[in-house]
Amino acid sequence: MNELKGACIIGQSGGPTAVINASALGVIRTALDSGNITRVLGAANGIKGVLEDRLYDMGLEDPAELELLRYTPSSELGSCRYKLADPEKDDADYKRILEIFQKYDVRYFFYNGGNDSMDTCNKISKYMQESGYECRIIGVPKTIDNDLNGTDHCPGFGSAAKFIATTCMEVFKDTHVYDTGAVTVIEIMGRHAGWLAGSAALATWAGYGPDLVYLPEVDFDMDRFLADVKEIYARKGGCMIAVSEGIHYADGSFVSEAKAASATDSFGHVQLGGLASILAQVVKKATGAKVRGIELSLLQRCGAHVASQTDIDEAYAAGRAAVEAAVSGVTDKMVAFRCDRENGYRCETVLEPLDIVANFEKKVPREWINADGNGVEQPFIDYVLPLIQGEPTSPKVDSLPRFAKLKKVLAASL
Repeated sequence: MNELKGACIIGQSGGPTAVINASALGVIRTALDSGNITRVLGAANGIKGVLEDRLYDMGLEDPAELELLRYTPSSELGSCRYKLADPEKDDADYKRILEIFQKYDVRYFFYNGGNDSMDTCNKISKYMQESGYECRIIGVPKTIDNDLNGTDHCPGFGSAAKFIATTCMEVFKDTHVYDTGAVTVIEIMGRHAGWLAGSAALATWAGYGPDLVYLPEVDFDMDRFLADVKEIYARKGGCMIAVSEGIHYADGSFVSEAKAASATDSFGHVQLGGLASILAQVVKKATGAKVRGIELSLLQRCGAHVASQTDIDEAYAAGRAAVEAAVSGVTDKMVAFRCDRENGYRCETVLEPLDIVANFEKKVPREWINADGNGVEQPFIDYVLPLIQGEPTSPKVDSLPRFAKLKKVLAASL
């Protein structure tokens, strides 16, 4: 083993999930127990915390409080959406990061996030190598969208899928109370990949779910959509629809109307929303039926009360594997999952090069979507079902969740 001693930094980036803190705990706990890592620092608001020298000393936290991160949703260290420039065009941020790394003798950097976060991780890794500064850098996957390349699935997706399926089942029961027909449109996150929207079909598989499911992997046709809705409404006296926020027409334009240039993040991603309301209005005009649009919005990524224990355990394992790999001499990789569903479900962590992960999106295979493009096939169900298993015994006080309360002592102030 190529032994390297020094401090580490763990940062969280991008949209939060119900289990991202379980991954952070996996990193923090394993790093604190490592003889090669001299100090564990948490970056406040991701890479921005490194640039601004806002680093928390995680060794000062109460161990019992840290353990509560396992069941605490959202990004406890704080997140950001900050795009690093190409270092060949502007290396100011990279010089600053190197300065901070040298200041705290940081020799290990772990970044917990999705596609854009892995891009950040990849750029920093390459810059440190070119600068001759030895620092082992490992990406820890996170995204409810489940669109990271190189891994079977992503921590956060299983819990979001479980929330979506459960919510769709509950909404289904609610919409079938009256003897008058109704159409319900449920908008689910997912810009270019339909893993989340497809998970609504788990509710249908269980007997209480949407009649129609639309994913961005298939071009959307409004006339065909209305024909589908009218046929089901006439036959059943009601219709329930799940749609990905990123569904688009054949020309690539989003069905959602939120396309103003001002509604973009630093990575240039359009902020989507309002799709359920748009489709509800179109359906009402075309059918005259009672129509309701429901946008799950942030609820699907922070719903820790219906988290998957499998997801929690795998998220923690990803963080632990990142530290173990780095200490053993590995760098420039992302922790990934390799799974076997043939005889039960087995999952192991592996390492993939950051180059094949950053800025690539994994989409739902077309053969997992039905021929009409308005539902999913059984292989999709078989893929997702193992990921939503297990009921966590999360701590509660007065029947309300007990989340971690960290002291967050800034290292620079010590």
